[in-house]
This record gives sequence, structure tokens and C-alpha cells, in this order.
Amino acid sequence: MYKANDDRYENAVVRRAGNSGLQLPALSFGLWHSFGDDANYGDSEKVILKAFDLGIFSFDNAYNYGPSAGAAERMFGEVYRANLKPYRDELVITTKAGFNMWPGPYGNFSSKKTLVNALDGSLKRMGLDYVDIYYSHRFDPNTSLEETAEALDEIVRSGKALYIGISNYNAAQTAEIIKYFKELHTPFVVNQASYNMLNRGIEEDGLLDTLSQNNKALVAYGPLAEGLLTDKYLGGMDDNVKIHWSNEFVIKHGKDELVKKLNELNDIAKNRNQNLAQMSLAWLLHDPTVVSVVTGASKINHLEDNLKALNNLDFTSDELAQIDKIVKE
Repeated sequence: MYKANDDRYENAVVRRAGNSGLQLPALSFGLWHSFGDDANYGDSEKVILKAFDLGIFSFDNAYNYGPSAGAAERMFGEVYRANLKPYRDELVITTKAGFNMWPGPYGNFSSKKTLVNALDGSLKRMGLDYVDIYYSHRFDPNTSLEETAEALDEIVRSGKALYIGISNYNAAQTAEIIKYFKELHTPFVVNQASYNMLNRGIEEDGLLDTLSQNNKALVAYGPLAEGLLTDKYLGGMDDNVKIHWSNEFVIKHGKDELVKKLNELNDIAKNRNQNLAQMSLAWLLHDPTVVSVVTGASKINHLEDNLKALNNLDFTSDELAQIDKIVKE
């Protein structure tokens, strides 16, 4: 029988989402990759439990994680029921609805019917009475934001979610839905968006400013730009590299130019006694609006390596300026 490490919070770095009561570990555990159809249960169980033993108490899921819809939630649910259920009050378990969930017009986006039905399925697969954060996974161009906000508010009032989040909403969409949430007194706390040292789209859009001004937080996903911000490509990049849609534009000047930039960033990381991945995670957390960074790990050594990023979260103004110069020139 699993018993959690008694010292799991001793070195944990915990941050607050704006001025809400929601607190998250600086690194959250993401189940987007490696925890679906092709995953080995024993390996998945080991790394999930190790994460909790190391002070990571937030687990980030979505209906469409799999690759077949529901597969990652089902896997997490099996691990939760077998091991983590006694610790439910400590855990922050989140899920999202909006991307490619089931056939037909309601299997996508953020109508009331879609959001309500999707959450019922997610709770059943994970063996939960409620989730801590329920996200609208993407803006719905055909449904009014007012309907989406009202649906999410009713979900909280039904007891099936404690807090509400949105994901992949830009600054204007975020500002509008915040207005409805304020009118409804909905506990909206975070926007989860693609953000990393190379991908600065949300800075240019003004999303960070919008969240900060409203005492809301950002959860960053894709922190390593699909492996670009690791040591994997420091020696070069072939033509078969696949990049997530949210990071594709970073190769706009060609792969050789990108490799040069990665090596320059790596030199800064070495001076900080970090590898490139660790510095990339730490960099995201230098902004207090970023409450947590979602990172996945299929192996325990990857998880432990990521956590070392938290040993040095301080950046000098010179370091930040150097990073901006390398990335933006």
C-alpha cells in the first residue's frame, strides 16, 4: 500500500494564484504526453507517485489527452484510486474541455452542453466527486462568452468544480469573460497558455498584463517548447523535428539560426549552474503572475532534473536583458 513521503512539503515551492485562495506548486505535473493509450501503467504510477512525494500536488489533465479522448484521465484515475485517494484534500486535480472529445457538434468548444457533459465524463473516469480547477480549453468563436461563463459558474455552484480556469484565450477574450465572472461572482483564477523563453506571444498580446491587473494568474504550458529548450538540439537539428502548433513560429529564421540561439542561451544557463531546460523553467517563474508551470515527465530522472530548476529562481537584470536580446533579435 502506497504511503506518501512524510517530508513531501519540506522543499516544495508553492505560489498563490493572484489574490485567490488557490495555491499551486511552482511545477505542476502534466499528463498530456506519455499517460494515455500506449502508457505502461506501472511506469506511469511510479512517476506520478514520485511527483507527489517530491511536493508536486497539482495534476493537470484534459478530456482529449490520450491520444484517444479520455485515456490519460482513465490512467490517472486508476493511479488515484489505488494510491492517492486518502490524500484527496491535499491534491489539486484539474481538467479541461473543448478539444476533440467525441463525435458530433458538441464534441468541441465551449457551449453549456459541451462543458457540462464533458465534466461528467471526466469525473467518472478519474473517480472524483469534483475537480479543483475546470477549464474551458479554448475560446469558442460561435458561442457567446456570456454563455460559457454562465455554464462554468453553474458548474461551480453544482459542486463539481472549486475554481474555474480558461485556456488558450487571448487578452481581449480574457478581459471580456472576466467581466462576466465578476458579475456572477465566479471563482475564476487562471488562464493556461503556451509560454516559454522562445514563445512570447502572450507578452505581445498583453495577456500577462490583463491577468495581473485583475489579480488573476497564468499557468504556463509548453515551457520547453517541445524539447527545443533542452540540450537535445544544441548540436544541430534535422528536418524531421516536429513542433507543437503553438511554437512553430520560433523556427521562422531557419533551424541553424535557432540552434545558434539555443547555444547562446545554454551559455547563460551554465553560468547559473543550470542546464538549458532548468533555466527555461526558472525563467517562467521570475514573473509573479505565473503561478505554476506545467511540465510532464515519463521517467523519474526527468522529473527530478526538472525540479532542480527551483534551486535557482533569481535572475539578474543583466541575465534577463541578455535572454531577451538573444531571443528577440
